[in-house]
Amino acid sequence: MERRHCSLYLVSPPAIPDLDGFAQQYRQVLAAACDTAAAIACVQLRLKDVSDDEIVRAAEQLIPIAHEFGAAFLINDRPDLAKQVSADGAHIGQSDMAYEAARAVLGKDASIGVTCHNSRHLAMEAGEAGADYVAFGAFYPTATKDVVYHAEAEILAYWSETTTVPSVAIGGITPENAAPLIAAGADFLAVSGSIWDHPDGAKAAIKAFADVFSAQTVHP
Repeated sequence: MERRHCSLYLVSPPAIPDLDGFAQQYRQVLAAACDTAAAIACVQLRLKDVSDDEIVRAAEQLIPIAHEFGAAFLINDRPDLAKQVSADGAHIGQSDMAYEAARAVLGKDASIGVTCHNSRHLAMEAGEAGADYVAFGAFYPTATKDVVYHAEAEILAYWSETTTVPSVAIGGITPENAAPLIAAGADFLAVSGSIWDHPDGAKAAIKAFADVFSAQTVHP
């Protein structure tokens, strides 16, 4: 992943009751973002309280669309299912499978990201172990999940100045509050509700993010 250019990291809604309908919207979002300042570099499938079969079915339908638009596709929490469907990798939290175990499941070529909350120590451990990125947050209040840890933009600045491992900023990020995180040095902004629940539609949300990215000066 190339440093110093911030991109969007798109996270799915926690439930997708109409997979065919969602796939159409998802394609439209990826198409709208393509060739804009807010290009989507990665998609994470993050379904909660559903069966393995539902995760597999969603992944099999959504992976080709992500690849069509040049985005990597990761599955949250489940390296085993990521391997089963030939996803590009997985994202794991601190309470999920250990990084080393996930790497053993997925192999050396897969992308594995690790949640590090607001901890430099956890991030250093993940980076030294070989994680492809570390995720910090939550930076802002979010309805997507219960916020236990709160992170400040300073940790992104610290991380960008001390390591080459990419960082993902996560938690309540919208076009209105994204600028400080980009300026601090985040490599990716994880977005979910601000895209799928935007009052004017997901394509309008992408345009709003593109305007923010275009206005930012990239750190040297």
